[in-house]
Amino acid sequence: MIEAAILIGGILLVVATVASRLADTLGMPTLLLFLVVGMLAGSEGLGGIRFDSPEDAQEIGTAALMVILFAGGLDTRWKAVRPVLAPGLMLSTVGVLLTALLVAAFSKWLLGTFTDFNVGISVGLTWLEALLIAAIISSTDAAAVFSVYSTSPVQPHPKLRHLLELESGSNDPMAVLLTVTILGIMVEGQVVELSLALTVVLQFLMGAAIGGAVGWAGGTLCNRLRFSTGYLYPMLVLGFGACAFGLASLAGGNSFLAVYVAGLVIGNVIRLGRDEVISFHNGLSWLMQIAMFVMLGLLVFPSQLMPVAWASLAVAAFLIFVARPIAVLVCYMPFSPDWREASYVSWVGLRGSVPIVLATFPATWGVANADKLFHFVFFIVITSVLVQGMTLVSAARLLGVTETDLRAGR
Repeated sequence: MIEAAILIGGILLVVATVASRLADTLGMPTLLLFLVVGMLAGSEGLGGIRFDSPEDAQEIGTAALMVILFAGGLDTRWKAVRPVLAPGLMLSTVGVLLTALLVAAFSKWLLGTFTDFNVGISVGLTWLEALLIAAIISSTDAAAVFSVYSTSPVQPHPKLRHLLELESGSNDPMAVLLTVTILGIMVEGQVVELSLALTVVLQFLMGAAIGGAVGWAGGTLCNRLRFSTGYLYPMLVLGFGACAFGLASLAGGNSFLAVYVAGLVIGNVIRLGRDEVISFHNGLSWLMQIAMFVMLGLLVFPSQLMPVAWASLAVAAFLIFVARPIAVLVCYMPFSPDWREASYVSWVGLRGSVPIVLATFPATWGVANADKLFHFVFFIVITSVLVQGMTLVSAARLLGVTETDLRAGR
């Protein structure tokens, strides 16, 4: 049995990796091809592999996100992040909350008013259900943004790219917190003792503090040790990343923010073996992206996508063209950006693995019609990837925010 599982895993890895080359040729985000590979290999595809375990998907997805965020932090220079820290944190906190509230209001109106759009999530959508949908899709996705920029020959200018990477790498904790809080109220009738705003602040501070402390300890230890081979440094660094994630979770802090901050600190502190550390974790991050997106594709039943298509398209359109631009306007404009930069930031609001992973949470919490909600979110993500992911390069050129434009003084 284990031999067959290894063989299947190897085949999927080969196919997904080769598909990434096709994505580069076609100018498509690689995550989209990974999802398609998973869907084709699934129970309703050519492969016939049946995978219907939201619990396993949630655990695998969480571990993969930890590695992806950690690798993103390791490869980010503090001097590049510092100038965009304030607007990045505004977008990753207030921006996520505002996006969720706007999408919730639209979803409540749409799915609670038009029966033709009702997707079976609820007969007459409640506010809590609308907020749950909105919270799940409220954050941009680090894996999606990192993967697009790591393979694209055309890049936005460095300051803008660092802002987008900082936002996408740090806004997942807010979406996770909102989702879990709403699920707690829906399923267990929990009432948050502190206000949500204070809860967010406390979890962010705890996560950032633990991530910073573990990252400093890890970087300092790496600089003092002399291994006989440089290949041991990546193992040590990965261990500290896992410690930051686990400690933050046990202490009640935000573990996703903790692991990102830990990676950021280690990446800027470490001197010995840094090249090996960055190279190893970039490769591991790609492996995790392939595994996660293929797995999420396996979890999808294509026959269940069409019943939610129209409602998903309507919510996706509102998210892309209304909610995201308003959130960026409120959060980013106080910093007096160039209108072209603000427009590009509004457009780069890719949804990806995080919303899909969060969409597995309702099933593990016992929420009714969780499978329909999962496919509803999946369709929104696919729409976002197709519309926004495939136009990032052309949008950067059109708005004149590329590295070439910066050098030309435009």
